[in-house]
Amino acid sequence: MNDHSTRDRATEAAGGLDPRRSAGRVVAVDAARGLALVGMTAVHFLPDAYPDNDRPTLSWLLFAGDSAALFALLAGVALALASGGRRPRRGRDLAAVRAGTAVRALLIMLVGLTIGYLMPPEPPAVGILVYYGAFFLLALPFLGLRARTLLACSGALLVLGPLLIHWLVDRVPEHTDANPTFASLFTEPVAVFWQLLVTGAYPAVTYLAYLLAGLAVGRLNLKNLHVQLRLLAAGLGLAAFSKLLSWLLLYAADGSNVLLYSIESLTRADLEHILVFGAEGELPTNTLWWQVIAAPHVNTPLSVAWSLGVSLAALAALLLLERQFATWLLPLTAMGAMALTLYAAQLVLLSTEVHYSSPLLWFLACLVVSALVALAWRHAFGRGPLERVVSGAAHATARAVADRAKPRDPGPPRTPLG
Repeated sequence: MNDHSTRDRATEAAGGLDPRRSAGRVVAVDAARGLALVGMTAVHFLPDAYPDNDRPTLSWLLFAGDSAALFALLAGVALALASGGRRPRRGRDLAAVRAGTAVRALLIMLVGLTIGYLMPPEPPAVGILVYYGAFFLLALPFLGLRARTLLACSGALLVLGPLLIHWLVDRVPEHTDANPTFASLFTEPVAVFWQLLVTGAYPAVTYLAYLLAGLAVGRLNLKNLHVQLRLLAAGLGLAAFSKLLSWLLLYAADGSNVLLYSIESLTRADLEHILVFGAEGELPTNTLWWQVIAAPHVNTPLSVAWSLGVSLAALAALLLLERQFATWLLPLTAMGAMALTLYAAQLVLLSTEVHYSSPLLWFLACLVVSALVALAWRHAFGRGPLERVVSGAAHATARAVADRAKPRDPGPPRTPLG
């Protein structure tokens, strides 16, 4: 193998495709990431309920819980594309993938931990970046697996992850900061560990189900029309099945009454609020019947299945739209290509809490500015600033690992006299 091919493969292995080889990118994946960013922006800036009747807003119904799931799914797709796509890498190439991914994860966590210092004690948003980095680290052992194995692992976590949370949440240390910082990482490392794994806003034991499903999807031929249609059907079917099963268990099987009488102070209005908006903090653990609800951010098997189905359907729909309307997707694509930079900037803005006075105005301004900045930056510089730093470090690490594993040229054979 010559030096150029080794360098190219190491660059791809670093956790992102070489920007000079744009044929490997899937436009719809960037567009889906842009859509997830729009959804997170809506959830962060807009109210979740109308003040006059406490009914959920349209933005809450469309995006709550599902945007974060879509981010995690797309992280898996990106990892799959970077680690060989339909043919997972092996040997030193896989080692380079893992090294680059680990560096990428640590740098993303560094950004998230730094932003944590800006957030007030009662934060307007819980950032996903520290969790996101943890997802990447936990995904390292799965990078060499094929689609069927990944789907099986995702399905197992979809069922077992929520049960682990149900069993462990009252048995592990509580964390003090909703947004972890370096200080909390060093003063309460065990609590932060369990926060990222079980007790936090985006627990890894359930969010890995999305990421591993994304890894499996990235192992498919995403340019194939039949694959896109099957993904759309699977996503819609999974979402519909999870909501229907939840409704049947709650109302046909009388689960709602079991939940209502499981806590003495719980009223029917309180229960209906939980079924729509989720719980304040963790779900109660006094009965497994809580695991049949499918509200946002409750991390039950059916809520994870719903969000996974919605995420698959959204990605498939954008893959289908890309076939004829790729140009129309350009604002979303540009935002998705620099989602790390835009999301970090959004968290910094949210930390000032200026948006509370006019949430709709700030939401629209944030979207418009994000789209315009992303389009202008893409035209002028390509990758976003944070993306450039993170990818550069990941690529350099992967290249070093690949070069170190490459056997040295022993040179011409030596003669007995020479």
